[in-house]
Amino acid sequence: MDYLHIMPNKSEEEMTSEERMRAEHIRLHQLHKGHESMHAEMLLILLVTLVVVQVILVEWKKRHFRSYQFVTLIGVWIIPFAICLMNFWWRFIFFWLLFSCVTGLVVRKALQRPIRGTTPRLVYKWFYFIYRLSYVLGIIGYLIAFATFFGLNLVFDTKAPTWMDCGLLFLFYGLYFGVLGRDIAEICADKMACHIGYYAPKSMPTRTLDPGVCAVCGNKLLVSEHEEGVIENTYKLSCDHVFHEFCIRGWCIVGKKQMCPYCKEKVDLTKMFCNPWERPHVLFGQLLDWIRWLVAWQPLILLLVQGINWAMGLE
Repeated sequence: MDYLHIMPNKSEEEMTSEERMRAEHIRLHQLHKGHESMHAEMLLILLVTLVVVQVILVEWKKRHFRSYQFVTLIGVWIIPFAICLMNFWWRFIFFWLLFSCVTGLVVRKALQRPIRGTTPRLVYKWFYFIYRLSYVLGIIGYLIAFATFFGLNLVFDTKAPTWMDCGLLFLFYGLYFGVLGRDIAEICADKMACHIGYYAPKSMPTRTLDPGVCAVCGNKLLVSEHEEGVIENTYKLSCDHVFHEFCIRGWCIVGKKQMCPYCKEKVDLTKMFCNPWERPHVLFGQLLDWIRWLVAWQPLILLLVQGINWAMGLE
């Protein structure tokens, strides 16, 4: 029904504002007439695709975990960058490129054969820094969002959306780079653990150690094991070998063996160090999986649904 049939004696200029709104409503209703069934079909396609893809991903993860983990990592790494590149979000692009360049150099060091004595230290320092930084960013983002939710931003006479956007931004950066750094750290540790048994003896210092020398990297110790260091402490194992803090911590996450990296004597390293990349609590692990799914797989699923709708002429 055309709005001129409803008001045949009036032109658009003669209509009141209320009549114009009613006429525009009728015109839009006619334009979208029949789209209800189309929207129902699109929703059905979305739900079916979500279920099918989720089943495929679960089975893939059960049967071929390593390939699933690797492809998910590539998706988490590349897809947000591509989305930001299309939308010209330069801030994220800058931090992504900075993280990727440094991480690429660290991964390259981790894959070298033979493994150098300083490599475990380098791997640990970089990924532990990312871990701590992402933890701090996540806490700051959560506190800002929490304060905005309860209206504490009014104390500073600022708009709530600005504070909430800032909090969500900090939270996203913390979660994204935290998950990405954690996954890459685990892959580096696994790769180095495979090689360290064959190549470590050639890359470690000689059997004769000078006093005050780290038994992993062969460099001088900054402080004794009884002193508090400004940058890092010195640790002595039960076998009396001493190490830089970051060197022995790096060995903990790389070697994954309860032994001295120099003399191979059995020691309980878990009592000395807490590894941030150990298998997390079940709920926290599920949260990490959800973040990976949200970042890596959800955009691909939505792109697949859009392609199906386009192929069926529903777009």
